[in-house]
Amino acid sequence: MAIAPGAGSDREPAERKATDLGDPRHGVLPAGPASVENHAGPALRRQLQQDGWTDGLRGGVPREGWGEGDLWTPLRRDLSASVPDPGVRIEVVGPSRMAERVAVQRAAFEDSHFSGERWQLMAGGPAYASARCLLAYDDQGTAVAMVTVWSAGPGRPGLLEPMGVHRDHRGRGHGRAICRAAAAALRELGASSAMVATPTANAAGVATYVAAGYQRLPEVSDLVRAG
Repeated sequence: MAIAPGAGSDREPAERKATDLGDPRHGVLPAGPASVENHAGPALRRQLQQDGWTDGLRGGVPREGWGEGDLWTPLRRDLSASVPDPGVRIEVVGPSRMAERVAVQRAAFEDSHFSGERWQLMAGGPAYASARCLLAYDDQGTAVAMVTVWSAGPGRPGLLEPMGVHRDHRGRGHGRAICRAAAAALRELGASSAMVATPTANAAGVATYVAAGYQRLPEVSDLVRAG
């Protein structure tokens, strides 16, 4: 969920959003346990906390593994200036490269069930009209890293989601390369910045984004409702 920068401290819309999130009759969330990832909007965060939502941390530290309730590190790269060349071969994914794209994602994320059918559903959706999937290749022509970038339109922030490096090809700079390629692609799409958030416990991921020129922003936790 995102909130316009100028409206993040406005009380009235925050109260209305909190009501929508808290009342199952409004059709946003069902009754019972829930988690909200809110990286912006201090007024909404305060209102949810007043309504009984709590930081999704155990004793102030992230839970084991990643998922709902983690402490997140947002990162941002300004795109007003050109982006350095990634230094590796980058290809835009279409149907002919779909199988490689799927294979890299499944090898990058444990227990991933991503498939060609899911890629086609994603690529056929309206939001993908201003999105791109990219693959990075090593010197042997092997697909080693992937990213999908989403543009919100000229002059607006763009998003990386997901980004991953094949488990057999880590530690060789491929993550940094695909993150630079992602920023360059968003700049071509007119985005003002490239944004991403990763669990703080993913220290290697945070370091990869920083090495690719992304600025680390203050950490933020999910808000959770016990139900």
